Amino acid sequence: MKYIVKSSLSLILVLISFWATSQEKTIDEIIAVVGDEIATKAELETKYSAIIAQGIKIDDNTKCDVLEDVLYAKILLNQANLDSVEVSDGQLEGELDRRMRYFIGQIGSEQALEAYYKKPISKIKEELRESLKEQMLIQAMQGNISADLKVTPEEVKSYFNNLPKDSIPLINAEVEVAQIVAYAPTSQKAVNEVKAKLREYKDRVLKGEKFSTLAVLYSEDKGSAVKGGEIGFVGRAEVEPEFSAAAFALKPGQVSPIIKTQFGFHIIELIERRGTKINVRHILLKPKLDPISMEKAKSKLDSIALLIKSDSISFSDAAKKFSEDEDSKKGGGLIVNPYSSTSFFSMDDLDPSLFFVIDKMEEGEMSVPVLIADPRSKPGYRILLLKRRTKPHTANLKDDYQRIKSAALAEKEQAELELWVKNAIERTYIKIDEEYTKGCQFNQDWLKKNKNN
Repeated sequence: MKYIVKSSLSLILVLISFWATSQEKTIDEIIAVVGDEIATKAELETKYSAIIAQGIKIDDNTKCDVLEDVLYAKILLNQANLDSVEVSDGQLEGELDRRMRYFIGQIGSEQALEAYYKKPISKIKEELRESLKEQMLIQAMQGNISADLKVTPEEVKSYFNNLPKDSIPLINAEVEVAQIVAYAPTSQKAVNEVKAKLREYKDRVLKGEKFSTLAVLYSEDKGSAVKGGEIGFVGRAEVEPEFSAAAFALKPGQVSPIIKTQFGFHIIELIERRGTKINVRHILLKPKLDPISMEKAKSKLDSIALLIKSDSISFSDAAKKFSEDEDSKKGGGLIVNPYSSTSFFSMDDLDPSLFFVIDKMEEGEMSVPVLIADPRSKPGYRILLLKRRTKPHTANLKDDYQRIKSAALAEKEQAELELWVKNAIERTYIKIDEEYTKGCQFNQDWLKKNKNN
């Protein structure tokens, strides 16, 4: 599978494919059937256009390679459905939000993305949702196939030593960053104001106004507000515990009392119950912050920084004890790169608000409290520690062991997947339009099934 990849490149390919699909509709001609799945000419042409747009070198067999990628995807998707592999609405929305953040970061801003498509972010997400769900099912199926695979230190060493010298990658300059976060506390007055508004909205619903209309007008969860506050079907474990407890206690059409989660304050309306899942609407309001609250967060970090500078506590221990960011505090404040799943970032991967602080720091240096500039985060401050700054270098086992280990494991997983697909072809109905296979050199014997059908 030459073009099915698990890196940020795959995100870019998805985005470019989406652009191509949005801008030019190819006739939806069926070119292959794999089990219960169909592959269309539109899919093939869109993926091929994405390869060209990426500047990847093409040859006479490139279209065949892309077709084989489509066939791999379809046989995995077919098996995922047979095995009842599921992607929850919560997982889908979380991944969709993550990828949208990446796309926005690549193009510059939400406004730039909306201008390119000539449609709002909510519409872009809606059109991307189904193809992303299929991709997540395929990845989940791949994960099931290789779930038990591991690599030993000896295998990692052997993998690296067997790489041709000209294939050993060059590693760009990277940084490893840790943080201690303090969010601005909310005043009781601001909380009371939010609760009063939510009580008013609930009363208006009870008097006959539509919950969905009020959600569109007032909810601060912009992702669901455009859909009338609807978040889709979720299980108990897919949402905040407080939200889950209130939502699952409702009857259809009933509105919950005001509840508090880490995101703010909500009222919830149950739309439908289906088995162990429910579909709900909600209105989210967040208490407004005042300058005094922000100053309290900054002062807290100033005090923590003094403790660290006086050697009363290490940065790592201070992060574990005091940081309010749940994702990083357990690792001593270490920030994980969401695109590589490592703790290293190239400078280009850093959020701009981090870049301009880190770029001026020396290794081992700690910053003053800096404002959290990400609008998707709660307001507050953080202090940053530049743990490590690497120079551009040729990959080696000492400095890049985890990266090389990941590559060795990926090679092992790929071999396991190739074997699985070979066996799956034997038990799966496959029919491919011969017009698209002329002169093709495939890795797998897809055409064997064609001859037998």
